[in-house]
Amino acid sequence: MGAVVEAWAVGAWPYGGLLWWALSYGRRGQAARATEQEDSMPDVGDLVTARLEVGEHDETTVVTLVVAAPDGTVSTPVVTPVDGGAAWTAPVVYTAAGVWRLSWSITGTGEGVEHELVSVAPAPGARGDGRVYATTTDLANALDEAPPLGAQRLLERASQLLDSDFLLTAIYDVDDDGMPTHPLVVAGFRDAVCSQVEFWGEVGEETDISGPLQGAQIGSVNLQFGAGSNRASPSYYAPKLVRALQLIPAEQIRFTNLANC
Repeated sequence: MGAVVEAWAVGAWPYGGLLWWALSYGRRGQAARATEQEDSMPDVGDLVTARLEVGEHDETTVVTLVVAAPDGTVSTPVVTPVDGGAAWTAPVVYTAAGVWRLSWSITGTGEGVEHELVSVAPAPGARGDGRVYATTTDLANALDEAPPLGAQRLLERASQLLDSDFLLTAIYDVDDDGMPTHPLVVAGFRDAVCSQVEFWGEVGEETDISGPLQGAQIGSVNLQFGAGSNRASPSYYAPKLVRALQLIPAEQIRFTNLANC
């Protein structure tokens, strides 16, 4: 007859607004516990030592580990007994941010299974894959002070907002990566996203909102977002963002009708 298993939570640790849960399964009455020897939440790139503490064990006890990455790929690191077989350890490298699953299998005396979910944070200040129109240095110069630690993410969000809500149908010269080439357009986009991040710092960052800009003109295009019953206040766009776009010479950029107008 196979081992009867039961599940219990080893622990939950708050980190960055998330809870890191380690869910364990072991043979009933023969508790095993999976832990990591590091005290803090791992970041992407960290090498940690995963550890499984077993209950009853002898020379027949064998432990293996299967590590599943967030994208579903699996690896089987070498597992080594320590403390006379009372615990087993394995090196694990977290190569991507996200939730990883560590699945331990115990055969022989103390047989059973153990699973733990590990939440891995991205490298602090890591740059995403999207287009970004300003650097954290640009933001520091615009603010005339040290930027917030989350500045890179905010600049990426502000650049996405600029693309989706203002530049979707704008016409201007770009390079092979879709980035503007004229210095005045580059400067205008830089100032626009820095202004938006500065604005978020004053009024708070809003998530997944196309803000109700209630009236502005860029070139020949009148912007009137959130008309009628959809209109809300205050505006979620920085006034300086609009002004930065208005200052770009008309011969370098042309704004056509926008989807949100």
